[in-house]
Amino acid sequence: MTLAAYHRPATIEEALSCLDSDPVTIAAGCTDLLAATGSRELTGNVLDITGIKALRHVRKEAGDVLIGAAATWSDVIAADLPPSFDMLKQAAREVGSVQIQNAGTVAGNICNASPAADGMPCLLAMDAEVVTRSAAGGRVLALADFVTGPRRTALSAGELVTAIRIPATATGGRSRFLKLGARRYLVISIAMVAARLEIVDGRVIHPALSVGACGPVATRLATLEEALEGQPADARLAARVTSDLVAPDLSPIADIRADAPYRLEAATELLRRALTGLVAPEAEAAA
Repeated sequence: MTLAAYHRPATIEEALSCLDSDPVTIAAGCTDLLAATGSRELTGNVLDITGIKALRHVRKEAGDVLIGAAATWSDVIAADLPPSFDMLKQAAREVGSVQIQNAGTVAGNICNASPAADGMPCLLAMDAEVVTRSAAGGRVLALADFVTGPRRTALSAGELVTAIRIPATATGGRSRFLKLGARRYLVISIAMVAARLEIVDGRVIHPALSVGACGPVATRLATLEEALEGQPADARLAARVTSDLVAPDLSPIADIRADAPYRLEAATELLRRALTGLVAPEAEAAA
């Protein structure tokens, strides 16, 4: 079956009407849509949501930050956001080429549910929530519950992601994103990390650390976060990061890019570097 119909509605209501009638593939940027099929052509019905102006925004709302489902990576880079979003902007600049960043969307990145999705670790480290709509109503899911496995999400039939919400409680502190790949540009990660720290009276509070491209889904590192809570925010912080503290929450995969032990060590080292960049940038610059 070849492409049966292409819908590009102007409103959310029109999009939901399309979803409520025939089965469709939702497109939000289309940068990975054809590649994900493993075919030379698209099949069935396609619903392109990039024409819905109400979904293209990066805005603050009652202290939260909402990233609309049609907001591109370039929109995130250009947005006026606090330092806690620096890691998401750094990840955005790593998403393919500038042309991909101009077309690809943050929502499409999470709905694609690739284990190597650049946005996932950063959004997890900001306690991101996924806001959805359907003809029956709406719901909000924690991002950790939304992505259920490689290329799998909790999105139901007839349901549309309308926004990613970062709660006000997770917009504090400063952040860093790092990734490791076989080359500098246009790379699928071997490992990547996101780190967000709040520092009060010289000590770390509420550390949020996550790793991507090392397992079936990106993962928060609760064991390491607990170990770093309350520690001095100085050049010694990175030395507290060990593979023994990373391993309990990580299930590294082995594939053509790297084996599992290498991924564990790579993630551990990237976390050390990210934390050094946050608490002792002069030490990072000298390294």
